[in-house]
Amino acid sequence: MRILIIGGTGETGRWFARFYKKHGFEVMLWGINRRKDIAAQMGVQFADDLDSEIRTSDIVMISVPINDTENTIREIAPKMPAGSLLMDITSIKTTPVKAMLRYAPSDVEILGTHPMFGPSIPDIRGQTVIFTPVEGRCKKWLSIIRSLYEDNGAHIEIMSPEQHDKMMAVVQGLTHFAYISIGSVFRELEFDVASSRRFMSPMYDIMLDLVGRILAQNPYLYAMIQMNPEVSKVHLAYIEQCNHMAALVRNKDIEGFVNTMKKAAAHFGDTESALRRSEKLISNKIAEHEELVRSIGSERALRHIYSGVVHLGSIKKVTPRTVVLERNGKIKEFLIENVRLLNEKELGVWKTANLKNMTRDVSVFIPASSDPEVIKNVISGSKNVVSTEIIDIYDKQNMKSVTYRLTIFRDNDVTSVQKDVEVLLKGIGCTIR
Repeated sequence: MRILIIGGTGETGRWFARFYKKHGFEVMLWGINRRKDIAAQMGVQFADDLDSEIRTSDIVMISVPINDTENTIREIAPKMPAGSLLMDITSIKTTPVKAMLRYAPSDVEILGTHPMFGPSIPDIRGQTVIFTPVEGRCKKWLSIIRSLYEDNGAHIEIMSPEQHDKMMAVVQGLTHFAYISIGSVFRELEFDVASSRRFMSPMYDIMLDLVGRILAQNPYLYAMIQMNPEVSKVHLAYIEQCNHMAALVRNKDIEGFVNTMKKAAAHFGDTESALRRSEKLISNKIAEHEELVRSIGSERALRHIYSGVVHLGSIKKVTPRTVVLERNGKIKEFLIENVRLLNEKELGVWKTANLKNMTRDVSVFIPASSDPEVIKNVISGSKNVVSTEIIDIYDKQNMKSVTYRLTIFRDNDVTSVQKDVEVLLKGIGCTIR
């Protein structure tokens, strides 16, 4: 099948280009910036002749800014062939779906979709995607797209465009508005956010990260999300409640504040589950720090979240915010929030791929009843042994002679690792030749 992604040179468009290419689709990209280099890097085609590509595509996906969506649909939809699918992926649904109904020929199917994740998410597994199909206008393609997403681990929610926009007015509109407002208050107060982390509680730390995450995004995208027609009434309710609670505090009305909070908790519902989930989040954050502390003096590897570079060395010092790594006499300090500690398996994979390794051969007599393959697997589980292979076997006087070739991480004392393996072999009844 052939899919054309309008706006495919943008970050979200590129995410879906990779997704559809991975699952066997022939992918074409078009973007107003005409970045053919992006298409080339991804191994897909750029739609030089856009009208021709529209007429020959099975699916056209609209992935442009919200304020450009309706005009783009008006230009694209009338040119689509019978039986094809026109779909959008914007975070507002009523206006785009109405535009698709208005401008797409009656024999072209339409599907409003809203992926509830951004392009930084590596995989669709575990993510929610909202569909807003119109009855009678997506008989063929709804099941195809739904199966594609669900088979790859996504969760699908189906609702009307109007229901979607009302829900998103709170899920996105209110939460983004609140976080951006907090960031604006920091600026207005000339508050030193970085210094405040010295006095942070776990919840404050998490809240700061959420505020920073939103502020780090494309402000035009978040401005367009706020333009959801349903958002204005949500803003009014939010501001009214802020003013109400501020008045309670100004008037030192403790009982009024308590009553407001109790009513909110009663409406919220299952606060106990929310408490447990948030405790789990806090525990995970604390556990990461404790693992770093336990690793002081040990060789560990840290992957930088943004660059992807892995730094290998001995952990020398851990503070609430930083970790110090030493390798070959050189010291490097990292902010804990910017790195991730690799586990033992991940470290082994990285070493295998990135370090030049050494080989050593160990020849032993093993008891006649022993299985050389089982012993090979035992050796392979030894610390700092990348892999083990059997390169020679022969029988001699009711004893079996086996030569094992060890591949050892080169950054280790190879002789010492070999001796450790020999001690292991002796311990299970083998005799070194």
